[in-house]
Amino acid sequence: MYTRIVVGIDGSELATKALRHALALAKATGARLFVVIATEPSVLVTAGSELLAVDTGAIIADLEEVKAKSAQAALAEAEELVAGEGLSIAKIHVPSSVAADAILKTAQQQGADLIVMGSHGRRGLGRLLLGSQAAEVLARTTIPVLVVK
Repeated sequence: MYTRIVVGIDGSELATKALRHALALAKATGARLFVVIATEPSVLVTAGSELLAVDTGAIIADLEEVKAKSAQAALAEAEELVAGEGLSIAKIHVPSSVAADAILKTAQQQGADLIVMGSHGRRGLGRLLLGSQAAEVLARTTIPVLVVK
């Protein structure tokens, strides 16, 4: 039924639950798993910035490094979980991207026939309803999506 499953993660418990669902499907169908995590672009916003000139290059680089390390840690945890079940994953980190864009891009590039993701992630007030990223993926894809609650 499924041959290529893309799973969006963000390091949350709900994302791990979604990964477990995808893992069960992959085991049952022999599908390959592609686990993707996005890190949003780093920006600095200051009041009255027109009066202040600051070289933010080093600050942004440090932020990006911290986010990349966090993403790699989440992917390593996903890999460990899946390896414990005798399977492997393709780990994909998409920097400077919102989750929905990264998931959709990965699904297209990998020829996915299923996307699995949590109903909401770690993003502020949007997590109180159907997550904005899950809603965005549902609205923009023609690929079946399994939303895990």
